[in-house]
Amino acid sequence: MTDRTGVSATTGSGSGAGWATGPARAAGAARTAVVWDALSQLLEGLADDGPLEIVDAGGGTGGAAVPLAELGHRVTVVEPSPDSLAALERRAAEQGVTVRGVQGETRDLASLFAPGSADLVLVHNVLEYVEDPVAALRDVVGITREGGAVSLLVTNAAAGALHRALAGHIAEARRLLGDPDGRWGEADPMPRRFTRQQLLELVDGAGLTGGSVRGVRVFADLVPGHAWEGDAQAGQHLVELERSAAEHPELTGIATQLHAIAHRP
Repeated sequence: MTDRTGVSATTGSGSGAGWATGPARAAGAARTAVVWDALSQLLEGLADDGPLEIVDAGGGTGGAAVPLAELGHRVTVVEPSPDSLAALERRAAEQGVTVRGVQGETRDLASLFAPGSADLVLVHNVLEYVEDPVAALRDVVGITREGGAVSLLVTNAAAGALHRALAGHIAEARRLLGDPDGRWGEADPMPRRFTRQQLLELVDGAGLTGGSVRGVRVFADLVPGHAWEGDAQAGQHLVELERSAAEHPELTGIATQLHAIAHRP
């Protein structure tokens, strides 16, 4: 099954991150380093009293959950696919950690967890697929403790139009920009894409605060694969380029994904 977490266990990170890997995996890290860097800083701020209670909503096969468990946190993946949960169990066993897997969707969170019981909830590439993103995010906030955090990763509508245009589908790129759900047509496999403003409005509407948005995969999906895949040094250069791009808000518009960390006041 495809893991829609948007991050993977092969991800490298900045100083102080316990999931950093060797340079041989640097190429894969180019697509995910920015997210892990942000999570690394967040974990340092939240984990003053020991291991965190983390819920990965729609966490797939554990691409994010297993590395977080390796850091000593208590992680639960809520995932509708039994095949993905089975793969999660295998991945966790291979890494020698325990990750709880529960079959369910965002609308089930209130029945699976006590209110305010999670220190951190990951919602990575999930809001594109739910029927009602606003309701889904409110369900997430309901299980997040006061002072806790929500990590949101969504597909960027503006970048979707850019990629369609670069592929030669000019009319579809124009339709995507004019569509409220950020889709280029009926055959579009992505149910929904978000603009930066739509993501900020979701955060605000859910009662969360501090949702600054950073771009993820600004260059990684534009640079031809032959230029860096399989070349550890070139891959590491791309990782550093992605990190630099994240510090330039003007580049957020062309990033494949948008990442926001918001807090429950």
